[in-house]
Amino acid sequence: MALPTRAPYAEDPALSLGRKVAEPESRNRTPFARDRDRIIHATAFRRLKEKTQVFVAHEGDHFRTRLTHSLEVAQVARSLASALGLDADLAETIALAHDLGHPPFGHAGEDELQIQMEPFGGFDHNVQTFRVVTKLERRYPRWDGLNLTWETLEGVIKHNGPVTAKLSQPSWNAIKEFDAEYDLGLDTWASAEAQCAALADDIAYNNHDVDDGVQAGLFHLKELLDVPLIGPILAGVYKEYPDLDPGIIRLEAVRRMIGAMIDDVLAETARRAVSSKVGSADDVRQLDHALVAFSRDMLEDLGRLREFLMNRMYRHWKVNRTRSQARRILAEMFQLFMSEPDVLPTEWFARSQNRDDAGRARVVCDYIAGMTDRFAIEEHRRLFHLDVWN
Repeated sequence: MALPTRAPYAEDPALSLGRKVAEPESRNRTPFARDRDRIIHATAFRRLKEKTQVFVAHEGDHFRTRLTHSLEVAQVARSLASALGLDADLAETIALAHDLGHPPFGHAGEDELQIQMEPFGGFDHNVQTFRVVTKLERRYPRWDGLNLTWETLEGVIKHNGPVTAKLSQPSWNAIKEFDAEYDLGLDTWASAEAQCAALADDIAYNNHDVDDGVQAGLFHLKELLDVPLIGPILAGVYKEYPDLDPGIIRLEAVRRMIGAMIDDVLAETARRAVSSKVGSADDVRQLDHALVAFSRDMLEDLGRLREFLMNRMYRHWKVNRTRSQARRILAEMFQLFMSEPDVLPTEWFARSQNRDDAGRARVVCDYIAGMTDRFAIEEHRRLFHLDVWN
């Protein structure tokens, strides 16, 4: 099968706007491929292996972690970009980076840090991801962060669309400050490659939540037969393979649903590219809507699927119980570190010194947000249980 020709609105790595701190180009990698490699080698990326979204890391080895999710998103993003004639390296890079700022315990951890940080500027995982790649990663002698290209940074913070409406939120102050020094065009859409990463995230989590929910016993596969999109696909698999092992039926249905969602994105994006008459990467940014998108019918079907998952999975009492435990762990640690910062590890205690309450809270938040699920559980045990001294 021949690869599609390069789309006129694809990002060209040879025309990259460069990096905030100028450095010599790689002899054998494009700037976007180099960004991808820097993200893969980052400490924050490595920690994703024990950060979760719905389940806690110790609950089972078969459930997705932020790392496996990020790899799945990157694979789908690269496939989408390649099929659309876009720069696959850039799409993959943004996909790999998109969850670097998530705290332990998934959405429960994010919700709790937002509560604890509300008096001190708030918490937003997208902003935290941006701070990880521009400030918190410390690997180079000349700069903090990873010194990624303009196009990657733009995609990290704008992959879901323009963000100027969010700049009034205190949690977005870090973005305002960075943008004042290095303009990211926050009032426009990001590249088509970044939009591929955003859609790939939707495709991956909708499918793996179905897979994980069935494996966890929160609902039965046959309960999905009445749910749009997955229902007809699942019925087709049952009809074609009536005697197949249920585990293989589940995997085959998920595989087909991924394919259906990708096909929908490709068709809708091709339609929008023609109707919008985009002829350059800049044209994509100046549109008043996304170029890479699901069709209206697909969005309606996904809404029904998310409603099912919300009722049967995300609000399940077993999930609620682990969310409650996770939030208590983070709340108790945050409050202890704020009142007794000298129990922080030496490096973090040093960062907290000579700061006002908001500055110290941000240091505490950065420390907690960087934890894995397992480390957070162990750190809480060391801090609050007298029988643990190591």
